[in-house]
Amino acid sequence: MKRRKLWLGLSTAILAAPTPGLPAAIAAEGGLVVAQAHGEHGAKAKAPPAEAKGATASGEGGEGGEGASGAALPPELRLSRGIGLVRGHLLVGNELIEAGRWADALPHFLHPSEEVYGTIRGDLKAFDVPPFDVALKALAQTVKAKNKEAYARARATLDERLAAADRGLKAKEANWDFFTLETALEVLKSAASEYEEALKGDRIVNVVEYQDSRGFVLEAERMIGSVGENLARKDADAAAAVKAALADLKTAWPATLPPKTAVKDVSAVLGDISRIELQLGRLR
Repeated sequence: MKRRKLWLGLSTAILAAPTPGLPAAIAAEGGLVVAQAHGEHGAKAKAPPAEAKGATASGEGGEGGEGASGAALPPELRLSRGIGLVRGHLLVGNELIEAGRWADALPHFLHPSEEVYGTIRGDLKAFDVPPFDVALKALAQTVKAKNKEAYARARATLDERLAAADRGLKAKEANWDFFTLETALEVLKSAASEYEEALKGDRIVNVVEYQDSRGFVLEAERMIGSVGENLARKDADAAAAVKAALADLKTAWPATLPPKTAVKDVSAVLGDISRIELQLGRLR
């Protein structure tokens, strides 16, 4: 129920947040912007998951995990979103390793196998992507062993597998720039859900979920940056609006280790994400 309220909140934020220069019809439709771009799946993506994920003190999700909320998406977006979530976990996990916090990093190397991979396993073959579950588990073992040299080798191997997934998707996507932006939005939605799980009132009580959400936001930023110049050529003002909203959103995660008091509440995070979503129609 908690996540159902979260996505209803995002819909409300979208409808309530006017964007200068955005056509009135698009602003009125709000969350349907994604649906216009990719058939039905945008509307389905707006629907709340049937079951909420219960976070424990360790940050482990319930059955299905964070990947399950993408089940209604079409295969290409589900796979791309899953790859983004995996990379987000690796990103924040690597931050912790660089800080010498191997034990704190470990959950972020276990979650991709436990919560994401199973939801995209069936899509890999359709996009000519070799399976990489063994590479995920091997990487987690190096983190558990706190072996930095083995970690670097295993990480390079996994990065190659993820790059192969990008190639498989790109070969079948006519509008890669927009698809990347659309995927980043789905990753940001997951970040908002994880952030909500981290909060109790205005305090951050679940560090792992906070870090998960941070990793997802940083990965979404990387994705948007990878196509930023091309998006700016389509509509410079819309691309600038996306960049500004993302910068505002990132302030909720000032560091890898969270502040005791949240910088932003969930509604503010949803508002920033809605500002990005409202630009999709102009960047198609």
